[in-house]
Amino acid sequence: MRKLLLLLSVFLSFSLIAAACGDDDSDDVSTDSGADDMDDGDDDGDMDDMSDDGDMADDDMDDMDDMSDDSDMDDMDDDGDMDDMDDMDMSEEPVSVGLVFDIGGEGDQSFNDSAAAGLARAEDTFNITTSKVSPNDDGSNRAELLQLQADSSDIVLAVGFLFERDAAAVGGANDDTHFAVIDSSMIDFNADPPAPYADNIAGLVFSEEQGSFLVGVAAALTSETQTVGFIGGVCCFGLIEKFEAGFRAGARHVNPDIEIISQYITEFPDFDGFNAPDRGRETALAIFEAGADVIYHAAGGTGAGLFAAAKEHSEATGSKVWGIGVDSDQYHTVGEDVRDYVLTSMLKRVDVAIFEIIKAHLEGTFSAGETRYDLSVDGVGYSTSGDFLHPDYIASLEALKGLIIDGTIVVPTDPTEVGG
Repeated sequence: MRKLLLLLSVFLSFSLIAAACGDDDSDDVSTDSGADDMDDGDDDGDMDDMSDDGDMADDDMDDMDDMSDDSDMDDMDDDGDMDDMDDMDMSEEPVSVGLVFDIGGEGDQSFNDSAAAGLARAEDTFNITTSKVSPNDDGSNRAELLQLQADSSDIVLAVGFLFERDAAAVGGANDDTHFAVIDSSMIDFNADPPAPYADNIAGLVFSEEQGSFLVGVAAALTSETQTVGFIGGVCCFGLIEKFEAGFRAGARHVNPDIEIISQYITEFPDFDGFNAPDRGRETALAIFEAGADVIYHAAGGTGAGLFAAAKEHSEATGSKVWGIGVDSDQYHTVGEDVRDYVLTSMLKRVDVAIFEIIKAHLEGTFSAGETRYDLSVDGVGYSTSGDFLHPDYIASLEALKGLIIDGTIVVPTDPTEVGG
């Protein structure tokens, strides 16, 4: 830039000298217009600040020495190259993320809401845009929703193992889009050897039995009747049984003779058991009336009925009973009127899994197949909100957590192994 200004100054000086010293016979330089007017259209160098009479005041020259910030020329070197691009807006296009909820959708105070929390955190942290959809009541439009999200998203997240078959098909047909499914390893076990369904499909799974073991211990330590209960949303398809097995093992670790009353709302393939709070309330009341004073649920939206029942039974009998939440810290998701009946919650960190898979996509570290979230990575755990757990109980839980992580305690996943 400085070379350009020097060149213009030399040219201007030459023109002025020529105008002053030229003989009267010279028709090339006009004393009225000066140097062919040096107007704005000169291809050899525009001189916007030249006056009509050809004179250039000293202050005009000073202005030429210092280009204004608006010209964005400050960072150019002598060759006209940009030395510093830091001040320029080089924003990238946001990555689009599509989320498909499980049946019941957002607002279940549990599984789906945990996924929504992870998506919200990612939206606050990264340069992304998001969209959320929920399946119909019977889940028959899962494939359609996955494809809808794939049409407009760079990565599609599906909440729930029931998406496995549809995600494998839709993901296979959209290999330029990443897919991730909660609660399915997304491994084709019919292959030899077993392998991910596709390179663009990930499965995010959890060691629910480990977290359930810890809340089982908390239940047994808290119980005055030494009778506790478990409510499962839907039985007989292999997932919720892991919650029950861990809970039973934890409670029996404290007291091998403790009584455990277990009840499921529906059986596979009827998944209404995950969204039936009225039935959850009725089931919980029956278990409380049978002598239990702590009940753990793994039933999604149905669990709201458990906390309502705990309040109702406590007020009717004068004896405090408790509910244990699942997936999210339900002390913070239930209504304020029942918050004091949430002893703890088994945290299944779906929010962490959602956040981490989005981060992996953005960083180029997305990996197909299974990623497991267990106690060692805080993928599962327990909550202490409300301060209802005695500090001595928390100390015991932390010690047992360490024994599970180092393999000293291996938590079962089949309830029949622990009296179920």
